[in-house]
Amino acid sequence: MLRPGGAEEAAQLPPRRARAPAPAPAPAPAPRPAAPDGSPASARLGLACLLLLLLLTLPARVDSSWWYIGALGARVICDNIPGLVSRQRQLCQRYPDIMRSVGEGAREWIRECQHQFRHHRWNCTTLDRDHTVFGRVMLRSSREAAFVYAISSAGVVHAITRACSQGELSVCSCDPYTRGRHHDQRGDFDWGGCSDNIHYGVRFAKAFVDAKEKRLKDARALMNLHNNRCGRTAVRRFLKLECKCHGVSGSCTLRTCWRALSDFRRTGDYLRRRYDGAVQVTATQDGANFTAARQGYRRATRTDLVYFDNSPDYCVLDKAAGSLGTAGRVCSKTSKGTDGCEIMCCGRGYDTTRVTRVTQCECKFHWCCAVRCKECRNTVDVHTCKAPKKAEWLDQT
Repeated sequence: MLRPGGAEEAAQLPPRRARAPAPAPAPAPAPRPAAPDGSPASARLGLACLLLLLLLTLPARVDSSWWYIGALGARVICDNIPGLVSRQRQLCQRYPDIMRSVGEGAREWIRECQHQFRHHRWNCTTLDRDHTVFGRVMLRSSREAAFVYAISSAGVVHAITRACSQGELSVCSCDPYTRGRHHDQRGDFDWGGCSDNIHYGVRFAKAFVDAKEKRLKDARALMNLHNNRCGRTAVRRFLKLECKCHGVSGSCTLRTCWRALSDFRRTGDYLRRRYDGAVQVTATQDGANFTAARQGYRRATRTDLVYFDNSPDYCVLDKAAGSLGTAGRVCSKTSKGTDGCEIMCCGRGYDTTRVTRVTQCECKFHWCCAVRCKECRNTVDVHTCKAPKKAEWLDQT
C-alpha cells in the first residue's frame, strides 16, 4: 500500500531463522588457515550474500520530487520539501518568492496534464499526501514519464515568466532586451509596454529543474534532461507579438509592440502532440546521446519527446507498474476513440446508471442588477467500466 508521506513500501521478506551453530571446539593456540563451514566467518559471509540478494530483488523506491511543491501552497519551507537536492534547496532558500511561483506552476501543469489525458486510461492521476506525486508510474522510462517531465519544466518557465512581468518578483521584471526599433512582416515598430521576460524564466527553470538530473548522470537522467529542454522550448515557441496602433483614427502608422506569453493550453496541446509522436530510443555506449531503439526507427530531434520503455496498458490495478486501472472510469458508449467504453474498459464491459442532473437554465438579466435562472432537470445514462474478475486482478497485484 502507499504510505501517506512517500513512496510505495517494498514488500519485506520475513527474516530467515538462523540454525543454531554446533558447539565450537576449544580454541587452538594457533589460528587455522581457513574457516570451516558453520564457523562465524562463514555465517557472516552467508548473511552478506542474503542481504545482497534482498537488495537486488526488492523493487526500486520511488524518489520524492520537487513536484510536491505544488501541494504545499504558500507553506513552502525549503528544509521540509522532500526530494530536493542540495542545489535546489540552495535556490529555494535564496529565492523564496520564486518558489511560490514554482508551486503555482506545479499546480497549473498538473491540471493541464489531467486535461490532456482526461479521456485516456492513464489520466495523470496524482496521489494525495504522496511526495512522489504520481507514485511508481514514473519509475518506468515510458512516454508518460517523458510527457510529465516536459510539461513540468514548461510549467515552471511559464509561471516564473508571468510572475516577472506582473511585478511579483524582486529579482526580475520586464524583458530588458526588447528596446528600440524592430520590424516584422507588417513593417517597423517600436518596442514598448512590458514584454514577458522569457529569458529569466528559462534560465531559472533550467537551473532548478535540471539540478537533480545533472547529479545522477545516467541514461534516465539523460532522457529527463532532454524532455525538460523540450518543455522549456515549447513555452518559448508560443510567445506572441502584441501591438498597439497609434495614428489618426487608428491608422496604425506607428506601432508599439511587446512579447507576451500565450495561454498555457497551447503549450499543453503542443506537448500532447509531441507525446503522440514520441520516439523510442536507447542511450549510446558513452551515455552522452541517443540512438534509435530499433533499426528503421527515425532519429529523435531536439523537439521530440524520447522514452526507453513501452508503457503498460493501464487496464487493471498493478502496484508494481503504478497503474490504477480503469474500473469505475466514466466512458462514452458511442465514441470509437480512447474515451469509448470498448477501449477505456479494455473489453471488460461497462455498467449503466441512470442519474438526474440539475443545472441552471433559461437565465435572464433583470434590471438592476441580477441574473435569475431556472433549475432544469435532465436524466442521462452514465456508463462506467466494470471491474476485472478477481483472478485477473490478483495476477497483477
